[in-house]
Order: sequence, then structure tokens, then C-alpha cells
Amino acid sequence: MPDDTSARTLPQSVLFCCDHNAVRSPMAEGIMKKYYGTRCYIQSVGVKNDLEIDGFSISVCSEIGVELSRHRSRSFDEMEQWGDDLSSFDLVLALSPASQRRALDLTQFYHLSVEYWPILDPTGLGEGRENKLASYRQARDMISDRLIARFGAPISK
Repeated sequence: MPDDTSARTLPQSVLFCCDHNAVRSPMAEGIMKKYYGTRCYIQSVGVKNDLEIDGFSISVCSEIGVELSRHRSRSFDEMEQWGDDLSSFDLVLALSPASQRRALDLTQFYHLSVEYWPILDPTGLGEGRENKLASYRQARDMISDRLIARFGAPISK
């Protein structure tokens, strides 16, 4: 397991993106903030902003001490309107194929990396509350595993 040197491998800023900024990217933003604190500027965005934060995402993240209920979904376009310049991010982590395409289109003239992490979309999976929660937990745990594999052991639990 990596030691505390993982802080040195963190980029200065990370942008997570997915389709709606309502499920996977807010979970990734919240989990990364919990694991690595203020050592990195972390935001999330969606291709579209047509959904509010998903209640199942809030529930499964609260199980691990990550607060998402105040998250406000935003699109790439809104991000720019609110003053977050895409070129100021060092790394874009796309969690869906559509967000990867959009990120690559928007960053073609910038010197920053775009990585695709194929994270399960739990929104249409499972019948009943417990099965749905199991799908969301699976997506949450996939994000957690990818974060640790990419950036090292959490600095804070």
C-alpha cells in the first residue's frame, strides 16, 4: 500500500465529469475531497445540467462520511459562466463515454490530460430500494478503488 508520499502524485486540480453531474461525478468529487483534502482543487461537472443530485448517491456516500446533499449540479457551460476555466485544470477524469467526448472536444487546445474511467452507471439498475442501493454502492466503490489506484492511499479517512 502506498505511504503518505501520495500527496506528491496529486495534480493541483482535478475535474470529474459525467453525463448529468448528479450521480457519478459528484460522488467522485466528494470521495476525492474526503481522501485527499485540500491538497488538490477538485470540482465536478456534467455534459448536461438537467437533473438534481441523486438521492441514492447522497445515501451511499453518507455511509462513508461523504456529504453530498448540498451539491449543485452544473454543466460544462455553467462551469465556465461561473468562472471555472477548463484550462486551469491539470486533469479531467471522465466517468462516462459522453463526458469523455465532450471533455476531449473542449480541451483539444489546452495542455491538460483527459482520462476515461469506465464507472458503472447505477441509475437504471436494480428493482426495489435495497437492490438500487447495492448498485450505487458498487459505483461508489469503483470510484474509491480507482482513486486509490491512481493517487495512492487516502491521506484522511
